[in-house]
Amino acid sequence: MKWSIRIGRLFGIPLFIHITFFMFLAWVGFESYRNGQSAGDALSSVLFMCTLFACVVLHELGHALTARRYGIPTKDITLLPIGGVARLERMPDDPKQELWVAIAGPAVNVAIAAVLILATKLSSTMFSIGDASVNGFLGGSFLSRVIVVNLFLVLFNMLPAFPMDGGRVLRALLATRLPYPRATHIAATVGQCMALLFGLIGLTHYGSPMLIFIALFVWIGAAQESGMVQMRHSLSGIPVSRAMVTEFHVLRPEDTMADAVELTLKGTQRDFPVLDGERVAGVLLQSVMLATLGRQGAHVRVADVMQTDFQLVESSEMLDAVYRRLAEHRVTIAPVSFQGRLVGLVTMDNIGEFLAIQGALGRPRRVF
Repeated sequence: MKWSIRIGRLFGIPLFIHITFFMFLAWVGFESYRNGQSAGDALSSVLFMCTLFACVVLHELGHALTARRYGIPTKDITLLPIGGVARLERMPDDPKQELWVAIAGPAVNVAIAAVLILATKLSSTMFSIGDASVNGFLGGSFLSRVIVVNLFLVLFNMLPAFPMDGGRVLRALLATRLPYPRATHIAATVGQCMALLFGLIGLTHYGSPMLIFIALFVWIGAAQESGMVQMRHSLSGIPVSRAMVTEFHVLRPEDTMADAVELTLKGTQRDFPVLDGERVAGVLLQSVMLATLGRQGAHVRVADVMQTDFQLVESSEMLDAVYRRLAEHRVTIAPVSFQGRLVGLVTMDNIGEFLAIQGALGRPRRVF
């Protein structure tokens, strides 16, 4: 994620903090001091927010380590002012596995609260139901506030607002009885209804701008997740050879940006595979070509700027798996090979066109 600073690794997972998080901490300290609190109280508020977000990191780590048990790695965990994000390579296809991954995060917060309650009792610190209320949250001891916040995180995250944890639990439960796309659609619809409720409350006198922001996050996230699942379902069982581009131009490592410009102007192709003999050596993206032209000119060789870290696809692979790979690696083009020979290209654009044509035809998909 852009504007993020890496601060270390947890269980082999890179941990990042977004730069806006430091701005948020500075704002918390400034607001506390401006409202008449002492410098020590302002510092205490900042330390409390750091403790809260440490609990958020542990929450995300619960998701990540549970997913690892099912062979799903986590790319990284990023701490934001609105919470944490664990970027899993993918969500489990098995509803039972998704259920365990979804509840693992809130379960960590329950465990934290339980440990702190036990710690307060062992240290003879009074902790009552009254202290664990709104008043306790505002004026209670440091530990009691941390306990209340963790319990609040559990309740909030378990709301059935897909794609939050509660929404994923709902989808997993529905998917044990319904087809996965149908379960996703229902969970997304429930999530968007919850988002409308959040937004309406946020607009009232008792609401807050943060609640409106959460409503937008839930609404957009639910729509994107539902759309992606529907697309993957529509692409399942279709080999790449059915949708790949078979008429295309290639470049050689010794070619220059001038050659790439000439091929670009001759047709509609924007990105080019680079062949070294019969081997695909790289990919030249149009964005890289334009940046190179602006900085260094048209004489630069393709070999000097081509992207060598690319996705190579076999023509027999299924489109849904390839689409997932392209989306996860955020690439728009992948060369397609058959028995080691370049036979086509698959791009996000032509996958979209293929789906549009299939939808317009309105007939069952066949594999041949």
